[in-house]
Amino acid sequence: MTARTTGPTTGRSLMEGSEAIVRAAIVAGCRFFAGYPMTPFTEVLEHSARLLPDVGGVCMNAESELEAVGMAWGAAATGARAATGSTGQGLSLMQESLSELTMAEVPLVVFNMSRGQGDYFQATRGGGHGDYRHIALAPQDVREAIELTQLAFHLADKWRNPVLVYGDYLLAHTQEAVTVAPLGFGTLPEKDWAVDGSRTGSGWSATVTPLGVAKLGQRQYGQEGKAQYIATKLPLLEREVRVETGYLDDAETVIVGFGTPAKFVKHAIDQLRDAGHRIGYVRPITLWPFPYGTVRDAAVNARVVGSFEISSGQLVDDVLIGVAGQAPVQHLGGVSSDHSGFGVGRLLDVDEIAMRILALHRGEAQPPVPGYEEFTYELAAHQQEATA
Repeated sequence: MTARTTGPTTGRSLMEGSEAIVRAAIVAGCRFFAGYPMTPFTEVLEHSARLLPDVGGVCMNAESELEAVGMAWGAAATGARAATGSTGQGLSLMQESLSELTMAEVPLVVFNMSRGQGDYFQATRGGGHGDYRHIALAPQDVREAIELTQLAFHLADKWRNPVLVYGDYLLAHTQEAVTVAPLGFGTLPEKDWAVDGSRTGSGWSATVTPLGVAKLGQRQYGQEGKAQYIATKLPLLEREVRVETGYLDDAETVIVGFGTPAKFVKHAIDQLRDAGHRIGYVRPITLWPFPYGTVRDAAVNARVVGSFEISSGQLVDDVLIGVAGQAPVQHLGGVSSDHSGFGVGRLLDVDEIAMRILALHRGEAQPPVPGYEEFTYELAAHQQEATA
């Protein structure tokens, strides 16, 4: 039998993104994971189940995503580094708990291995209640996912706030030769807030709750006070913005893209630059906080700004906010996946992307999105008059 290794790998090893993410979480100190199998998240759960026991950790295959986030919440409340995740569909079931976790200030890392259609709105706006935000990190490849997974655990503990790592089918299933080694992001305070039993019987036992209540003699925020307290915390989290830019010094056209599609965008722009076209890019690494300032500065001298994404237009809203009217903004992407809806579609092709960017740069009409000719919405008779 071949021995299994869970800790840092020696040198570079070939592994798929799902395994690299789990190994990165383990070297970051994650010792509890809960999830429910759902493609393309399933492999993250499977690798967690295989690797966590080797380091004394626990992986729970929950009955559903509702139970998964509840289990992870319980583990994280004790001070353990814990994580959960799913696809966008599964994360929809977790939204109430994710907003409550934010109000309770429980640090949890959440992995979204999204399906073919992008979940940008969900990642940056969520579907829960109240004034809450999650730091959202979007790696462009497996190598960066190793770094950002470890950063996610650090930021979650630093701010006592859930952090989302936004991946997709391509990131989960692409194999790269990578090294998984622990990274340092600075020291963190002790988790004196954790419900770990160490203060039982002292009269100062810990309470982790979103309700603003506390034990007798401890500070009571109340519902309103707790909401106001969290609101004052959000501007501080906005300092964690991270972004990559390229070719902006002389760019007449600026393209904004994130995650794995951004790597294709960057390659297409490299080719277009070689052909003499003055095109640059902005890649948000944090989807929230969004790099509005960088987008604004990039748009100052641009003729036009494009937003490339695998959706019908979600990222484009934040691009419009960042550009603030300094240049016209156009959505360049579209819904594009394989026929299962899980994987990579025809739009995620460098030649296809380059063609769309070049059309924007030249002021020409956008080419049709592959598949739209076949599946275009047809108006019914009762709708035609209203849209005439």
